[in-house]
Amino acid sequence: MFNNKVMKEFYTLSEAADYLGKSKQTLRRWDREGLLIASREPVSNYRIYKKEMLNQFVGDLFDRSVQDNETNYVPSNKPYSVLELFAGAGGLAIGLEKSGLNCIALNEIDKWACETLRMNRPHWNILEGDIKDFDFSSFKGKTDIVTGGFPCQAFSYAGKKLGLSDARGTLFYEFARVVDEVQPIVCVGENVRGLLSHDNGRTIQGMISILDEIGYNVVPVQILKAIHYRVPQKRERVFLVAIRKDVEVEYNYPAKYNRIYNLSDALKKGELFDSDVPESDGAKYPKYKKKVMEMVPPKGYWRDLPIDIQKEYMGGSYHLDGGKTGMARRIGWDEPCLTLTCSPAQKQTERCHPDETRPFTVREYARIQTFPDDWQFAGSIAQQYKQIGNAVPVNLGEEIGYSLIDFLNRYSSIINESQKSMTG
Repeated sequence: MFNNKVMKEFYTLSEAADYLGKSKQTLRRWDREGLLIASREPVSNYRIYKKEMLNQFVGDLFDRSVQDNETNYVPSNKPYSVLELFAGAGGLAIGLEKSGLNCIALNEIDKWACETLRMNRPHWNILEGDIKDFDFSSFKGKTDIVTGGFPCQAFSYAGKKLGLSDARGTLFYEFARVVDEVQPIVCVGENVRGLLSHDNGRTIQGMISILDEIGYNVVPVQILKAIHYRVPQKRERVFLVAIRKDVEVEYNYPAKYNRIYNLSDALKKGELFDSDVPESDGAKYPKYKKKVMEMVPPKGYWRDLPIDIQKEYMGGSYHLDGGKTGMARRIGWDEPCLTLTCSPAQKQTERCHPDETRPFTVREYARIQTFPDDWQFAGSIAQQYKQIGNAVPVNLGEEIGYSLIDFLNRYSSIINESQKSMTG
């Protein structure tokens, strides 16, 4: 165990990886290549990183002078329609709408999220209730895209090849059932990155097998990092894109942007928003926690506290392995925010304002997820945080939308040429 003086100045390998939003393997490679050279702890010879060096490297990663001359924007050749499942508070739907797609219906079980959708888009067709209770076959022939952020659930195997019936009882089964009923040109599933390793990779392979069974080829699965798509947040999501087997057009994920936005871009007037973040309600720290958090500097966390406060605040977690860098964490203005959760003041995933000793407010949370300021959230403060924390960042949804429009434009052109040749 490092002494307190060392731990105030140095990060372990796992802590440094979390701080930079990189894997430990990447940091080991950078060390070997001389890109980011680690020091060595004298006794154990473990890699350790000086905090000042990491902060400087963060500055290099998020260079403010970088500008993007390219854009993923592409206009639609014709109107394209989306049926969205597990719609939540509308992060993906707003993004798809901004890209030029038309949401013809949205299904969601949470009553407060449904109220949010109705409040902001009275013209949207909101199908409130359990997806199991809906028949979507009426959308067949009217829907180009089906999307859905289904939860990650394990399947039970009935044989060597997993079929649709084996997933019965899970929400992925319902997603696949709807795709089978509607027969869209393309479907898009969204999930946490843990899906790829869930049940030793068998869950994602099962999903691919099921989509194959119902007539869809899965594009190589990718993890998209929100910071590469105009989102000031280190959020990662798995996207599962599948194309109907009669469609011989390649889908391309949206190209990454070079410019990385930070918390200042989220909360202050600038390129992302044309005004400072509006004032709003938010969670409060209890007296003891506020006293502790006041000792943490911007971009600091529990290791920056005095040793006696560390032990008292962390309790049993103090002696556990791992960096636990989300605990007592204060975000810095010049870095993207860490991934937002369903609450801004959970002990394991603290998200404290850089200057004021408080959690982010509801509108600050929404800004970090790139929701527009006029998008209102229904329910209690806790319900609003939950809706925002669970959402797909709006700007990421917009970029996904452009990639789908590009795909559908190319497919539409092929169909048009085919029809011309038949009539000509």
